[in-house]
Amino acid sequence: MDPQIQDRCKELILGDDQLKEVMKRLTDDINKGLGKKTHADAIVKCFVTYVQDLPNGTEKGKFLALDLGGTNFRVLLIELGDNHFEMKSKIFAIPQHIMLGSGEQLFDHIADCLAKFMKEEKVQKEKLPLGFTFSFPLQQLGLTRGMLERWTKGFNCSGVIGQDVVQLLKDAIARRGDIQITVCAILNDTTGTLMSCAWKNHDCKIGLIVGTGTNACYVEKQKNAELFDGQDNGSGKVLINTEWGAFGDDGQLDFVRTEYDRDIDEHSINPGKQLHEKMISGMYMGELARLVLQKLTKEGLLFNGKGSDPLFTRQRFYTKYVSEIENEPHGTYNNCRQILEELGIKHASEQDCVNVRYVCECVSRRAAHLVSAGIACLLNKMDDPTVTVGIDGSVYRYHPHFHNLMVAKISNLVNKHIKFNLMLSDDGSGRGAALVAAVASRK
Repeated sequence: MDPQIQDRCKELILGDDQLKEVMKRLTDDINKGLGKKTHADAIVKCFVTYVQDLPNGTEKGKFLALDLGGTNFRVLLIELGDNHFEMKSKIFAIPQHIMLGSGEQLFDHIADCLAKFMKEEKVQKEKLPLGFTFSFPLQQLGLTRGMLERWTKGFNCSGVIGQDVVQLLKDAIARRGDIQITVCAILNDTTGTLMSCAWKNHDCKIGLIVGTGTNACYVEKQKNAELFDGQDNGSGKVLINTEWGAFGDDGQLDFVRTEYDRDIDEHSINPGKQLHEKMISGMYMGELARLVLQKLTKEGLLFNGKGSDPLFTRQRFYTKYVSEIENEPHGTYNNCRQILEELGIKHASEQDCVNVRYVCECVSRRAAHLVSAGIACLLNKMDDPTVTVGIDGSVYRYHPHFHNLMVAKISNLVNKHIKFNLMLSDDGSGRGAALVAAVASRK
């Protein structure tokens, strides 16, 4: 390993003392989000989801689910019986002009896709319960009422912020007049992931997403969720959607942020927002690696100082490159060379490949360690002896070492009497939405 490269990358490596400080600050911010007096100014909002009960296996019937959380949008039909379920689903694209158009256009597009799907599945005459996964920061006022707090992940539709998105969906369906549904719940993908895993594993009490964005939700006592104003259905618990992507927006993470993080933020569509997410998620990981590689190349420490236009172009080093480069056994650089060639770098030495891999490892390991600090903070706060964490998202799913990095780091940071395990979710945002609708209909 080149000592100069190691030296340049050392600010990307977080020690346990720094991670424990991150945990302390996140715990304080979560408590502010939960508190009645402190919520309004809290950075980590800890929205109450109004989901009080986890699936118990008695849910039965046909349910629809909508899943909007990124550039694709899905419609699902799920049939639940005794410990079995059948699922049909279809993916629709959301064109850029709709992502940046009006709210009415967006919801008309969603309603149109839903109607097409219901006709294809021959359920357009039935009035089915529907769960709506809407993976953007929402302030929920009930299980079926949620106001959009802000857009993230490249969306910027006008006329939606501060509006009840369930009502916008119902209005769009009413404008068509050809299908009928009952919206039973609105949720985000972390809640869906938790529900989906809890259906299989009753110890699941945390839902985590590490994909395009990052977020977590967990089971909290109603008495600690001071903003919860619903009836207690008997569990005494309620799921809290932390919206931890915004952690650090007030400077709490500045002690671990680097020039690369500041660069990403300045060039993003939401400067100053979601700073925690920008250090972790798949939307930014490739670009973080590219910024480090660009700097090292310009300093003459990589590729003999000769870069290329693509390497020096924003967003041209994809997050999937990080996974592909790290997926090879040490000493093998086929993927690395192929990727560098795609980027117009044909003259890379073996040492260059070693260094490129090291940069990718520093960026992805830091992301895994920050997520681990967040999960350890929730585990310590809940203080349950055994907890399963349900996890979804492309980074956790496809990065070859993310799971192992997390297991090792959480073990270092969590209180010793707590046993945890990490479970890959099976389609949290789809199945999870149907399960929230099913649990709501069970009542």
